[in-house]
Amino acid sequence: MKSRLIKNARIIALNEEFIGCLHMEDGLIRSVDRGDTAVAGAEDWAGDWLMPGMVELHTDNLEKHLSPRPGVLWNAHSAMTVHDAQCAAAGITTVLDSVVIGDLDEGGARSQTQHTSIAALHQCRDEGLMRVDHFLHLRCEVSAPDILEVFHQYADDSLLRLVSVMDHTPGQRQWRDLASYRRYTERNGRYNEAEFDAMIAQRKADQQAYALPHRQVIVKASRERHIPLASHDDTLLSDVQLAVLEGVSMAEFPTTVAAAQAAREVGMAIIMGGPNMVKGGSHSNNVSAAELAQLDLLDIFSSDYVPSSLLMATFMLGALDNWTLPKAARTVTINPARAIGLNDRGEIAPGVRADLLRVRMNRAGMPTVMETWLAGQRAY
Repeated sequence: MKSRLIKNARIIALNEEFIGCLHMEDGLIRSVDRGDTAVAGAEDWAGDWLMPGMVELHTDNLEKHLSPRPGVLWNAHSAMTVHDAQCAAAGITTVLDSVVIGDLDEGGARSQTQHTSIAALHQCRDEGLMRVDHFLHLRCEVSAPDILEVFHQYADDSLLRLVSVMDHTPGQRQWRDLASYRRYTERNGRYNEAEFDAMIAQRKADQQAYALPHRQVIVKASRERHIPLASHDDTLLSDVQLAVLEGVSMAEFPTTVAAAQAAREVGMAIIMGGPNMVKGGSHSNNVSAAELAQLDLLDIFSSDYVPSSLLMATFMLGALDNWTLPKAARTVTINPARAIGLNDRGEIAPGVRADLLRVRMNRAGMPTVMETWLAGQRAY
């Protein structure tokens, strides 16, 4: 593999940033040095930032390509390759594609695409069609009646790196605010009062019947397989306490300061959404990522439904009091990588896989990905 030497780059290391040089060869970072170099042929990055490729644990971006409009299902292989290209352009070099299993909308797009999307993930990887590194994240809707059948089908999938347990029953967790829930559910069609009330009653009945026993089975099976676990939308102290008893290691999108503080006290990694940071708050009226960041209750950013939000959120976070750009960069690089046991990426250091980004600030003050490198190969 061709050896490359980069100079005059603003390198974002784990705890500092400096102007320096980086040498990569055979897919690995060979050396990182401060200052200039006189070696002929070095690529001059003219002061652009050089940072690790970003690691994404939870993105729903694939869903937008699988179902681009209500009632429209798209070819899964086409959806996967376009989603992959967007990740590369956004600077994401490792992505866990989130697939929801257990669809609360009977016959909805998620239930119709869960199998085809996982099959496309495998086939596109096997054929070498991917620009970046893809794995699988199973998002398990524990109150759905059919969840266990699908979960057991994929519990031993070779690409599975994360399982999250979630309960989107209205009236609790993410959807405590029923007005927000109604606006969200009516994005594809309206309910009259009787229909909305009947739907709420059915969701609550399903939760009573299925949520806890399904969660117990999924948690047990995941722990037996040593698959990292995340708990979704923790709100109350009791939510966090349940997750601790289950051995969950990540609090994914806690909805209150109290839940985030409880997660911090027991050593759980706290994940928040990049769109929440960029937009200045939660679309469902829950706690803002900026508020948790200012309380130092944020460890990992997820792009959630907008891949480009990761880089934007990182630079916004780095500008907050008590934060620095290197500390902010850790929320999208080494912290998520280590949370799922990936120890070969996520930092600028000798011996680490050469997953790298070239980032430039444009005149509008927006960080822009100029180049993305995966294991020393140009991906974007």
